[in-house]
Amino acid sequence: MDVSRKIKTKVSAGFKMRGLILRPEASRYLVEVLESVDSSELDDVVEKVLDAVEKQPLSSNMIELSVVESAVQDCTQAGEDTIDNVFNIIGAFDVPRYIYSVERKKFVPISMTSHPAPGLCGLARDKAELFRERYTILQQRTYRHELFTPPAIGAAVVEGQNKFQLRTIEALLGSSAKLGEVIVLGMITQLKEGKFYLEDPSGTVQLDMSKLLFHQFHNGLYTESCFVLAEGWYEDSVFHVNGFGFPPTESSSATRAYYGNINFFGGPSSTSVKASSKLKQLEEENEDAMFVIVSDVWLDSVEVMEKLNIMFSGYAALPPTCFIFCGNFSSAPYGKTQIKSLRESLKTLADVICSYPSIHSRTCSSRFVFVPGPEDPGPGSILPRPPLAEHITQDFQQRVPGSVFTTNPCRIQYCNQEIIIMREDLVNKMCRNCVRLPNSNLDIPNHFVKTVLSQGHLTPLPLYVSPVFWAYDYSLRVYPVPDVIVFADKYDPFSISSTDCLCLNPGSFPRSGFTFKVYYPSNRTVEDSKLQGL
Repeated sequence: MDVSRKIKTKVSAGFKMRGLILRPEASRYLVEVLESVDSSELDDVVEKVLDAVEKQPLSSNMIELSVVESAVQDCTQAGEDTIDNVFNIIGAFDVPRYIYSVERKKFVPISMTSHPAPGLCGLARDKAELFRERYTILQQRTYRHELFTPPAIGAAVVEGQNKFQLRTIEALLGSSAKLGEVIVLGMITQLKEGKFYLEDPSGTVQLDMSKLLFHQFHNGLYTESCFVLAEGWYEDSVFHVNGFGFPPTESSSATRAYYGNINFFGGPSSTSVKASSKLKQLEEENEDAMFVIVSDVWLDSVEVMEKLNIMFSGYAALPPTCFIFCGNFSSAPYGKTQIKSLRESLKTLADVICSYPSIHSRTCSSRFVFVPGPEDPGPGSILPRPPLAEHITQDFQQRVPGSVFTTNPCRIQYCNQEIIIMREDLVNKMCRNCVRLPNSNLDIPNHFVKTVLSQGHLTPLPLYVSPVFWAYDYSLRVYPVPDVIVFADKYDPFSISSTDCLCLNPGSFPRSGFTFKVYYPSNRTVEDSKLQGL
């Protein structure tokens, strides 16, 4: 009886903390279910049930028995089904949308908010929310960092351990006196030609960066529409900057320590696959698993097709788990014959693949994932970009059943790893739009990776430089940080690990001497590869 009372108290407290109230019959049912749970796991199980309850469309804060029964069933199925979720390809338009609630200090699904269901092009509100959501995510992450966390009441202050306080722009504008040593989180914007401003949800303030030196820019590519931590002093309606930095990054494990096993990434699993020990074991045991990643697969180029033939012959003895082919799929984009030419080129590629039974076999075939490039047939350069049209690809898909034509960007979930594929020439775009370029051009890939991870977004650029469907901007987030990000860019190949995330660029296949990357999930390593002649 004491155990039941203890469980009931814990359950009631958990629901009250989230502003929810259990009906008596729902409370009795949940206590009965939790009596069979080991006491050491009780807290985690209660949290999972609460998360499952909040994912459902609730009409009020009074929780009925049916809602609790459905939540318990979801939690039970999540534990049983994860073993089947070994390999999934997730299109950008299928990524779940979570919005950070400042009041509740947690992420909630869009179904629990007042946001309407998004259309493709979105409304004016979506454009405003796009930047507001980017800001809110970075703000909550920054507040949690040790440099910005205020010491607990009564806690001893460690000597030399400086704590910083974030100010809003509204607080600066409301001051008539000079404010020194101020740190503000805001977005760099150019409201007037030649004049930069810092913007947050509370207002804008003009920046004076005339005294900024190269060493006062921390690592990164500082472009318009980037969110920065600006340090300086405020006087006479101008913020005089003496230092720029990016919001601190945060590993996936640190993020999940706060938000549990919410499946931010997408896919069939109701919870994050990272919580599955079975999938983790499968990943480690399958040492032969590998992903071959190639960018700029010009199917209309005779030389490229010859090199692909060599590649398939080399992998015939041990077929890869997946070939990831990124566009552009034509060396001569545009023109009235582009679509017809691409359809014929895909037929030729299917002929080549079918000539290697070990790769094409229905029982153990490799998967083929096609990610369109910026110059492939489609609706312009707006991201996320839909797959190549079905009338172009249907013949190929019939002959190569293990093929998937997906969006750009797209996501791949393999066992408990999360992989993002992005085909866009971002490095040069970000360098061209920098407020000030780094003084060392040799380290551009590191600056680039630092920028993307700290911004929590694949394209931290102005919308006129890198257009985005406003209502689907969330599909370009890299938060929580995935295990792997593939930046299929025509820039020189690179492989960089940062914040427990492997960022790699295979480079342009035909332009870089037919180089590509091979990723091994079991030990999370990447291999530089290059095709030579016969």
